[in-house]
Amino acid sequence: MRGMVHKNASSSMVRLGGELISSQVVERLAQELRSGCYANCERLPAEVELSETLGVSRTVVRDALSELEREGFIERVRGIGTMVNRDVVALNNRLDQKLEFYSMIESRGMTPHSDHVQLARQEADEALAKSLGVRPGDMVLHVRKRVFADATPVIFSDDVLPLPLFGSRRLEDVDFSAPIFDVLYRLTGIQTTSSVAHVDAVVGDPSIRRLLSVGQDKALLLLDEICYSRLCSPVMHCYTYYTDFFDFQIVRKLL
Repeated sequence: MRGMVHKNASSSMVRLGGELISSQVVERLAQELRSGCYANCERLPAEVELSETLGVSRTVVRDALSELEREGFIERVRGIGTMVNRDVVALNNRLDQKLEFYSMIESRGMTPHSDHVQLARQEADEALAKSLGVRPGDMVLHVRKRVFADATPVIFSDDVLPLPLFGSRRLEDVDFSAPIFDVLYRLTGIQTTSSVAHVDAVVGDPSIRRLLSVGQDKALLLLDEICYSRLCSPVMHCYTYYTDFFDFQIVRKLL
């Protein structure tokens, strides 16, 4: 979690713009709601007080509160104030939020690591090409790996990316055991900011079940997910198989 944003932030921070500062304030407030100075509060202070405490403008605070409200952490009620939903704050592994499974494993006090990392270059079929915004027959890169929580295998992932994203880089020299979102950003500068996921309970391929040590009476949870960049372009199609190691929750807000 990033630290507090102060009024005397460096010029390099200022150049990054209000969007990054607002995101930092969202993260900071979420942290404070869970285990910080607002951990026992049923409502947050007024915007002007938050602005002074955080060292940012009221506009940034207002944007951050809007994001927290969309995520279900708070509700702003006219005449009452900014109410905190303590049950939502306490949730972990929310399926309605963009997940990075290394962080989910670490949040449980366990160490994530990967093995069976495999790279495969293949031609995109029609369905995959459509999901990635490329042409059928264009080359894509499959990054497949198994993920552990300590010594327990908990995830198998198959992440598919358009091969031209990487230019002429020699991919065999890249450490793809790291989180794929981090790898993508480090190699291309592309940051994924949203995704559309289809969720299914599946049997899964026998080879995947063997790698995950899944019993005959157990299903796998498949997240079939298309990830988008800040420019709203599809950049990755992820097929992620989860064991019952994870307990997911969803926050549904009425529109």
